[in-house]
Amino acid sequence: MSLSLELPCKVAFPAGSVPSSLLIPARVSCFQACAISGLFNCVSIHPLNIAAGVWMITNAFILLLCEAPFCCQFIEFANTVAAKVDRLRSWQKAVFYCGMAVVPIIISLTLTTLLGNAIAFATGVLYGLSALGKKGDAISYARIQQQKQQADEEKLAETLEGEL
Repeated sequence: MSLSLELPCKVAFPAGSVPSSLLIPARVSCFQACAISGLFNCVSIHPLNIAAGVWMITNAFILLLCEAPFCCQFIEFANTVAAKVDRLRSWQKAVFYCGMAVVPIIISLTLTTLLGNAIAFATGVLYGLSALGKKGDAISYARIQQQKQQADEEKLAETLEGEL
């Protein structure tokens, strides 16, 4: 029996794979980490720290809009943006999230920017790993290795026969 849990942002997870009590906090925690770290960066007199902080706060709202549009019910276009992001392939989301997380670190390399963007970068990495697909089973791997070994042995036998 394959049931799926439907969230308001139209992301389907197999039943039992992820508890629903962990999904919402996990999605919102990325927003919190970026936004709070961005605010700490803005409390500075150094202009690059302020620019990185503003970028981090913007990243936080974009991530919240893309990953948890149910938190942005007061914004009319939130569901439209979330639907467009859901149509992207996993590798495209990975590039988008990792790219957004790297820019503030390039602007101002501080501990606050590293820690604040770590969760956003990790989200991109997880999307990248999901784009790679499911890992193969041991039987298929053993079969491929055996075929390679047989091909190598045949080539070796042919070269030895050619030398005689």
